Amino acid sequence: MARYVVDVMPKPEILDPQGKAVLGALPRLGFDGVLDVRQGKRFEVEVDGDASEETLAEVRKMAETLLSNPVIEDYSVSEHQP
Repeated sequence: MARYVVDVMPKPEILDPQGKAVLGALPRLGFDGVLDVRQGKRFEVEVDGDASEETLAEVRKMAETLLSNPVIEDYSVSEHQP
């Protein structure tokens, strides 16, 4: 079994209202000095078989076609090391 992590974040030029809400709440909770917050998504994908370049390419295709919206989001895929 191979496990991959797909991190999805809004592109820098895209507004992030959830991140702004968190940024506004942090000082009220006593956390000062935070300059910016961006909120994204994380997916952990387990696939049958061993990790390989082919499997990594398949997970990247999943990220591009379903797990992210490439128009407004960037994604990265990495092999998960337990």
